[in-house]
Amino acid sequence: MLKFQSKDFFHSATHALNGLRIANKSQRNFKKHLFISFFYIIMAVIFELEVTSICLIIFACAMTLSLELMNSCIEFIMDAYYKNKWAKLAKLAKDMSAGAVLISSCAALAITFLLCIEKIF
Repeated sequence: MLKFQSKDFFHSATHALNGLRIANKSQRNFKKHLFISFFYIIMAVIFELEVTSICLIIFACAMTLSLELMNSCIEFIMDAYYKNKWAKLAKLAKDMSAGAVLISSCAALAITFLLCIEKIF
Protein backbone atom coordinates (compact mmCIF):
# COMPACT_ATOMS: atom_id res chain seq x y z
CA MET A 1 0.00 0.00 0.00
CA LEU A 2 2.95 2.32 0.54
CA LYS A 3 3.51 2.77 -3.19
CA PHE A 4 0.16 4.61 -3.40
CA GLN A 5 0.87 7.04 -0.57
CA SER A 6 1.72 10.64 -1.39
CA LYS A 7 5.29 11.66 -0.72
CA ASP A 8 4.44 14.88 1.08
CA PHE A 9 1.72 17.46 1.74
CA PHE A 10 2.32 19.19 -1.61
CA HIS A 11 1.57 15.99 -3.53
CA SER A 12 -1.52 15.32 -1.41
CA ALA A 13 -2.79 18.85 -1.99
CA THR A 14 -2.12 18.49 -5.72
CA HIS A 15 -4.23 15.31 -5.82
CA ALA A 16 -7.03 17.01 -3.87
CA LEU A 17 -7.02 20.04 -6.19
CA ASN A 18 -7.06 17.68 -9.17
CA GLY A 19 -10.16 16.02 -7.72
CA LEU A 20 -11.86 19.40 -7.32
CA ARG A 21 -10.93 20.31 -10.91
CA ILE A 22 -12.37 17.04 -12.20
CA ALA A 23 -15.57 17.55 -10.19
CA ASN A 24 -15.92 21.09 -11.48
CA LYS A 25 -15.43 19.96 -15.08
CA SER A 26 -17.59 16.84 -15.02
CA GLN A 27 -20.25 17.23 -12.33
CA ARG A 28 -23.11 19.54 -13.26
CA ASN A 29 -24.58 19.62 -9.75
CA PHE A 30 -21.21 20.43 -8.17
CA LYS A 31 -20.99 23.50 -10.41
CA LYS A 32 -24.50 24.55 -9.38
CA HIS A 33 -23.77 24.14 -5.68
CA LEU A 34 -20.48 26.01 -6.08
CA PHE A 35 -22.25 28.93 -7.78
CA ILE A 36 -24.98 29.01 -5.13
CA SER A 37 -22.37 28.86 -2.35
CA PHE A 38 -20.55 31.87 -3.76
CA PHE A 39 -23.90 33.65 -4.06
CA TYR A 40 -24.71 32.97 -0.39
CA ILE A 41 -21.31 34.19 0.75
CA ILE A 42 -21.49 37.33 -1.38
CA MET A 43 -24.97 38.01 0.02
CA ALA A 44 -23.63 37.68 3.55
CA VAL A 45 -20.84 40.15 2.82
CA ILE A 46 -23.15 42.62 1.06
CA PHE A 47 -25.59 42.52 4.00
CA GLU A 48 -22.62 43.08 6.32
CA LEU A 49 -23.39 40.13 8.55
CA GLU A 50 -21.28 39.43 11.61
CA VAL A 51 -18.20 37.27 11.19
CA THR A 52 -19.81 34.35 13.04
CA SER A 53 -22.81 34.45 10.72
CA ILE A 54 -20.57 34.47 7.66
CA CYS A 55 -18.64 31.53 9.14
CA LEU A 56 -21.88 29.58 9.61
CA ILE A 57 -22.83 30.18 6.00
CA ILE A 58 -19.37 29.17 4.79
CA PHE A 59 -19.55 26.00 6.90
CA ALA A 60 -23.00 25.11 5.56
CA CYS A 61 -21.84 25.67 1.98
CA ALA A 62 -18.66 23.65 2.56
CA MET A 63 -20.75 20.80 3.95
CA THR A 64 -22.99 20.81 0.90
CA LEU A 65 -20.03 20.86 -1.50
CA SER A 66 -18.32 18.06 0.44
CA LEU A 67 -21.44 15.92 0.38
CA GLU A 68 -21.82 16.57 -3.35
CA LEU A 69 -18.27 15.28 -3.86
CA MET A 70 -19.05 12.21 -1.74
CA ASN A 71 -22.26 11.68 -3.73
CA SER A 72 -20.25 11.73 -6.95
CA CYS A 73 -17.76 9.24 -5.48
CA ILE A 74 -20.56 6.88 -4.48
CA GLU A 75 -22.05 7.12 -7.96
CA PHE A 76 -18.68 6.38 -9.60
CA ILE A 77 -18.03 3.43 -7.28
CA MET A 78 -21.49 1.94 -7.79
CA ASP A 79 -21.25 2.36 -11.57
CA ALA A 80 -17.83 0.70 -11.60
CA TYR A 81 -18.93 -2.15 -9.34
CA TYR A 82 -22.06 -2.89 -11.35
CA LYS A 83 -20.31 -2.16 -14.67
CA ASN A 84 -22.78 0.62 -15.55
CA LYS A 85 -25.71 -1.81 -15.43
CA TRP A 86 -28.88 -1.03 -13.52
CA ALA A 87 -29.06 -2.57 -10.06
CA LYS A 88 -31.54 -2.01 -7.25
CA LEU A 89 -28.81 -1.69 -4.60
CA ALA A 90 -26.87 0.79 -6.72
CA LYS A 91 -30.02 2.89 -7.15
CA LEU A 92 -30.70 2.85 -3.41
CA ALA A 93 -27.14 3.91 -2.59
CA LYS A 94 -27.21 6.70 -5.18
CA ASP A 95 -30.64 7.93 -4.07
CA MET A 96 -29.61 8.01 -0.40
CA SER A 97 -26.38 9.89 -1.11
CA ALA A 98 -28.35 12.38 -3.23
CA GLY A 99 -30.77 12.74 -0.31
CA ALA A 100 -27.88 13.69 1.96
CA VAL A 101 -26.92 16.44 -0.48
CA LEU A 102 -30.52 17.64 -0.60
CA ILE A 103 -30.75 17.86 3.20
CA SER A 104 -27.46 19.75 3.36
CA SER A 105 -28.37 22.19 0.60
CA CYS A 106 -31.76 22.91 2.19
CA ALA A 107 -30.03 23.52 5.52
CA ALA A 108 -27.56 25.90 3.85
CA LEU A 109 -30.46 27.79 2.27
CA ALA A 110 -32.33 27.98 5.57
CA ILE A 111 -29.24 29.15 7.47
CA THR A 112 -28.48 31.83 4.91
CA PHE A 113 -32.10 32.98 4.78
CA LEU A 114 -32.47 33.13 8.56
CA LEU A 115 -29.23 35.05 9.00
CA CYS A 116 -30.06 37.51 6.21
CA ILE A 117 -33.79 37.98 6.90
CA GLU A 118 -33.30 41.00 9.17
CA LYS A 119 -31.29 42.77 6.50
CA ILE A 120 -33.68 41.82 3.70
CA PHE A 121 -36.78 43.25 5.39
